[in-house]
Amino acid sequence: MKKMAEELGDFIEAAGLLEYDPIAISKIYKGSPLRLLKRLWQTLVPIGLFLIAVAIDKLIGLLKDEKYAKRRAREFSELLVSLGPAFIKAGQALSTRPDIIPVIVLEELAQLQDQLPGFKGSLAMACIEEDLEIKIEDLFEKLDKEPISAASLGQVHKGKLKTGEAVAVKVQRPGLREQITLDLYIVRIIADWLNKNVGLIRSDLVALIDELGMRVFEEMDYLNEANNAKRFQELHKHNSKIAVPKIFSEATSRRVLTMEWIDGIKLTNIEAVKKLGIDPDEMIEIGVNCSLQQLLEHGFFHADPHPGNLLALSDGRLCYLDFGMMSEVSKNSRTGLIQAVVHLVNRSFNKLSKDFVKLGFLAEDVNLEPIVPAFENVFTNALEIGVSKMDFKSVTDDLSGVMYKFPFRVPPYYALIIRSLITLEGIALSVDPEFKILGAAYPYFARRLMEDPDPQLRQSLKEMLFDSNEFRWNRLEDLITSAASQLDLDLEKLIDQMLDFLFSPHGGILRKELVESIVNRMDSINWFAVQKINNKLPKRMQSKTIEANFQKNIGNESFLIKIKPIKKLINIVKDLPGFKLELIITRLPRLLKEPDIRKMSLTVVKRVAEKGMVRMVKVAAGVPQ
Repeated sequence: MKKMAEELGDFIEAAGLLEYDPIAISKIYKGSPLRLLKRLWQTLVPIGLFLIAVAIDKLIGLLKDEKYAKRRAREFSELLVSLGPAFIKAGQALSTRPDIIPVIVLEELAQLQDQLPGFKGSLAMACIEEDLEIKIEDLFEKLDKEPISAASLGQVHKGKLKTGEAVAVKVQRPGLREQITLDLYIVRIIADWLNKNVGLIRSDLVALIDELGMRVFEEMDYLNEANNAKRFQELHKHNSKIAVPKIFSEATSRRVLTMEWIDGIKLTNIEAVKKLGIDPDEMIEIGVNCSLQQLLEHGFFHADPHPGNLLALSDGRLCYLDFGMMSEVSKNSRTGLIQAVVHLVNRSFNKLSKDFVKLGFLAEDVNLEPIVPAFENVFTNALEIGVSKMDFKSVTDDLSGVMYKFPFRVPPYYALIIRSLITLEGIALSVDPEFKILGAAYPYFARRLMEDPDPQLRQSLKEMLFDSNEFRWNRLEDLITSAASQLDLDLEKLIDQMLDFLFSPHGGILRKELVESIVNRMDSINWFAVQKINNKLPKRMQSKTIEANFQKNIGNESFLIKIKPIKKLINIVKDLPGFKLELIITRLPRLLKEPDIRKMSLTVVKRVAEKGMVRMVKVAAGVPQ
């Protein structure tokens, strides 16, 4: 009886924890050694036996066989599933940590399925009535007792509210919070032991478990998931291609989530998607663009876009489901990620290594000297074939090897980003075997770099477009062409942003090139005028030097079009949808108001006068022009 009372006390106490608190959890289970020892026996014994077997394999050389090593990695993944929800979540967290886990194990953990058998429908019904404090029949016209799907944290039942709306009701597993807290306590003990006794592990495993604990507790709180869904819907309300299920707050609690029932087709079911009259490739493009907008604009992203959470709807929209696992990226980190991409494209591996310090992957006192050539080895071959053809999975695998070798510490947000993108790429590859997520992402990245007024991104744009003191028109053409492939590109805004860049502190070199071109154009016009005047003079008064250098057709093109930078720009944008020359000409009044225009005008007048004087002196001296 005493043992039962102790366990019941632990049960109630753990059930009352609404937020992850390792100190509070430790107090609960230190006071109940029997319950702790029982679970330790259930978990540590199978884990210990597996690790001993792997150690023996390593000693006798079996792990050198790649197929055998993969089989062992698969067994480890299956072991975690058998140990329950907390271990499944721990495995998923480790699947994005190349600084801790070897690549061959990462690949298996990445496929870890968050699926478990369902629990009794009667328990689910009891949970709904207890949490919502209302009888099932008073709220629902109909509610299926058998679940339609089940995962580690809960299961989903289909129903119909009294108001007539079809709904999906997610119900949490009975005793989940108690089981999770105990398992997290045990996993944290293991992590602490590994940190203290295994010198090869550089990352703070206890911090990793605490991060996992916070995320699992957030995921177990269905009120939090409901708020995430509402926030996601609000952020994407202007995107007519994105759908989010409606949340029914009156039928939602911490352990029960009621949302709109969505009839849709998994993106991986290509034939069924086509039968809806929808192009699967278009669905993937919508998903990629939405994911990038989440990551780089909103900083609030869906960290679990697996096939079951992305549905194609009959009206052509892409619907997101399950908002339990969301994450945020700070503005500085979002900007830092874009800057890192610029340095990668420019092959500035020294700057790229410093980006990893700014982003929190490396400590400030880490010696970057050996890391720079490692980056060069990883990225050079991939960059040779171009960003659009780069294999993201292959590159991240190679980068994982670098992170495992050097003292990297992967920030939680990055781990979730990689998981999100790799999952999305996996879905896309089922639609198009030739799909490259970096190629699909680059147009969005290009548009963001061209349009965003953020000062740090203006600096990144400068780095992208300038090589030393030379303006790289081919890079501008590449950026504009890529940005133009975005369906929602605002061409007028793009041109205005380009003009903003021209008159920003970063556009100084380009302004000098523009001034030089205008000076040369005006000098040519002046020289042509002198030649025409010379030809109209009586024969005896004509200058032989001027006549010998007569230029034809100097005035056939307009002054504006002939200026080299403007001509290059027009050549780049002339084929873009909706482009008209008037888009540039109508911006002349705006240009005249720029403070730098007066300085540029004075410089032009001075330089044209100087060139004219030098030319006339040379003509007078009979020097050929």
